Amino acid sequence: MKSELPTIDILRIMDMIPHRYPILLVDRIIDYVEGESAVGLKNVTMNEPHFQGHFPRMPVMPGVLIVEAMAQTSAILVVQTMGKDAEGKLVYFMSIDNAKFRRPVTPGDTLYIHVKKERSRGGVWKFSAEAKVDGVLCAEATYSAMILDK
Repeated sequence: MKSELPTIDILRIMDMIPHRYPILLVDRIIDYVEGESAVGLKNVTMNEPHFQGHFPRMPVMPGVLIVEAMAQTSAILVVQTMGKDAEGKLVYFMSIDNAKFRRPVTPGDTLYIHVKKERSRGGVWKFSAEAKVDGVLCAEATYSAMILDK
């Protein structure tokens, strides 16, 4: 079922997941299908701390942070699907498979993170994800995560 909410903004995201600056990597959810998929948005800016050293002459968003943005988008999908009882719970990676990085993500880019639930059983969820800039695939991965109480 398509969400009636046009977006989930940053204030609501901070209610849903415990991440905060500088590791909060999703600015908004722009599309959502309950229990199935979500599209997160990350505006990449030069003032993010990792660009000081990665790399000073050619700033590139680290691939591990792109995968983390995928995971955070998935966590928001899980919380939105499970409701208020899931808010503030931690979602831990269990596995990351088939991660591929196709194009650098740089300051000024808007990263669109498309996540899709592959399956869920109990507190364990499996996802596939793609990260795109201007419709061009930058990264992809499949991963599983477990939701736990704090």
